[in-house]
Amino acid sequence: MEIPTIVLPSAQQIDTVEIPLPRADVPYYIPMVVPPSDLRDAEGAKPVETTEVPPAPRLNLPPLPPIPIPSTEVLVTAAAAAVTAVAATTLTQPIIEQIKKKLQKFLQGKINKWKQNRQKKKESSPSSKKM
Repeated sequence: MEIPTIVLPSAQQIDTVEIPLPRADVPYYIPMVVPPSDLRDAEGAKPVETTEVPPAPRLNLPPLPPIPIPSTEVLVTAAAAAVTAVAATTLTQPIIEQIKKKLQKFLQGKINKWKQNRQKKKESSPSSKKM
């Protein structure tokens, strides 16, 4: 008895496209290190002496006590806030005035119409009772 065999044709070589792996530029941040809560000075260590902050400048006016002058950062922040507030008020005031006038005119029209309707009801009520 013969064993059946199958003759397979030779395999074809299929060309494949080579796709490069994607790359991403991911930002890298240096991790922040937080010291443990039970951190203590090493034995024999001496504290480092820090330099004292110079006192704030003062404005001397003879009849008044010396007035401390705030730092530059505080003055710049206060000036920027003041300029912004004045500019916002100056720019928005005409807009608000227009809205106010239109709203007053609209409400006055509604009030006048309400008064007319009320007057008509008053006039029609007594005349219907007389008959």
